[in-house]
This record gives sequence, structure tokens and C-alpha cells, in this order.
Amino acid sequence: MRFGRQPPVFENRYDAGRQLAARLAEYKGKAAVVLAIPNGGVLVALEVALALEAELNFVISRKIPLPLSPEGGFGAVTDDGTMILNEEAVKRASLTPHQINYQVSQVRADIRQRSLLYRKNQPPPAMGGKTVIIVDDGLASGYTMMAAVESIRNGRPGSVIVAVPVASAGALTKVEKIADKVITCTAGFAPEFYVSDFYRYWHEPGDDEVIQCLKEWRIRRRPDIELLGKK
Repeated sequence: MRFGRQPPVFENRYDAGRQLAARLAEYKGKAAVVLAIPNGGVLVALEVALALEAELNFVISRKIPLPLSPEGGFGAVTDDGTMILNEEAVKRASLTPHQINYQVSQVRADIRQRSLLYRKNQPPPAMGGKTVIIVDDGLASGYTMMAAVESIRNGRPGSVIVAVPVASAGALTKVEKIADKVITCTAGFAPEFYVSDFYRYWHEPGDDEVIQCLKEWRIRRRPDIELLGKK
């Protein structure tokens, strides 16, 4: 634990999802589509989708890690191939085209595995003309969300809403430029920003927990589909 850690706002991601859903009440029953960014965003999005009586699906957007320093990143890639680079980070790290391409190929391989695991053989949801709410557990740099927004724009939705429990001030500025609306419960303005600081209980959700969340939504919102799947 770091000294000066700010008091937590959320008990865990499920609590964060319920608090976030309260700020999205205007979309209840409006046939919106809630898209979660795995892994942590799925736990938040489950509560949002249930509260709004909305469809729940996901868009996989992953950070491109810096070589030899994977905790840092220089952009993000999504499951449809959309990529956004942080040009400043690329210059600071003096990355070569070969290094960039190698890191991107590694991330894309991971995305393919996750897509097969979570989506099975189901096609991505249709977005045309719909209100799409993209949910994650927080925004630090904002690049993962920015790539997700650009990816979803390719499906020509009616509007793209970004909804997160917490975001850094810098990430908010970036994402507000490309989303139709950004909704958050709180923002962080400290020089050192960590999404985990805003949660009392923080862990890295595994694939099993993600799959369980998707299954729980089907059972609670679409029991008819779940029953058909068992026949």
C-alpha cells in the first residue's frame, strides 16, 4: 500500500457497477447495448446491464506493452484490428517499427484467444443506429478506451457513450473528444493516478470470472436463451 493512498470510493467492481448504473438511469429500457472491456470491465458492466435492462456483450481492447517494461504501454489494439498509438510514448522509448510490430502481433494473438474463449462462435453484436455504452473499471491513460470507441464507430452506432466508475483528468480530456458522452462517478487529479486506489478490494479477474459474469447475465436477463442452449 502506498502512503497517501486516497480513500476508496467503491467496495469492488460490482459495487462500482451499481453506482455507475445510477448515473446511467436515463438509458434504462432504451434498448441500449452495454459493451464491456475485459477483464475488469465485465464485472462493472454486468451490474450496469442488469440495472438498465440492456444487452450485454464486449469489445476486447488491450494495452500494447512497452518492451522490457510491460507495466507501461504505448497504445492499444482491439479485436477488429483498430489500433491507436501513443506517439509521445513511442518517441520516449525510441521504439523501432520492428519493435512496434512485434508487440502489436503479441497483443493481437492474445486478443484472438480471448475472443474465441468469450464469444465462441457467436458473431459480434449489430451496432447500427443503436446507443452503445462502453464500460471499463476505470481510465488511466485512456488509450484502451479510445481504441474501443474507434472500433465501435466502425459499426455505425447511433451514439457512443463511455461509462466508467473513475478516470484520470488526462484520460477524460482525451476520451471526451471522441465519445458522444462520458459518464463517470469520480475523477482523479493527483499526479500519480492508479485506478486500483479507488477500490477497497481490488484483484485481477481471471477468464473464469468473466465467463461467469456473462453466464449470469444470460440467466438473469435472458433465461429463455440459457434454457435453449441446454437442450
